This record gives sequence, C-alpha cells and structure tokens, in this order.
Amino acid sequence: MVNKVTWQQVGHVSEPGRYMFRFGWLTITAEDLAVWEQFPDALFALVKTAAVTATDETEEFHLGAFELRERSRSRDS
Repeated sequence: MVNKVTWQQVGHVSEPGRYMFRFGWLTITAEDLAVWEQFPDALFALVKTAAVTATDETEEFHLGAFELRERSRSRDS
C-alpha cells in the first residue's frame, strides 16, 4: 500500500523545506508546491528516503508521483 498526502494534510505549507509530521520528516520542493498551487486536491505518494545513519529513529520522506482527483480536473474545464 502506498501512502499518499494532500496539501491540506501537510498544513498548506507555502515554502519549500523539511517539515516534521506525525509520520516523520518530509522534504517539500518548489516543484511540489507548484503542483499543489495549480491542483490543490492533488495526492502525492510518500517516498521513503534512505536513512542517513543506522541510529536515525525518525523516517525521512519526499514527495513522489502525484495523481489528480476529479475535483481538480473538472475545475479547469
């Protein structure tokens, strides 16, 4: 099962950066934000980043592929 997140779930962050969430650290890029600005309902897959050290207890993620919900697509029609 692939975990996915919405812009709402990450608090509508407005700047690229590394953010702490209940599931771990999430790095959000300017490109990710550009997708959410154009398609606010887009769902991004969470991609686990390889741990830097074996002692890291908190998982690291970045955003992967995204999918558009019907609401996002129909809004542009």
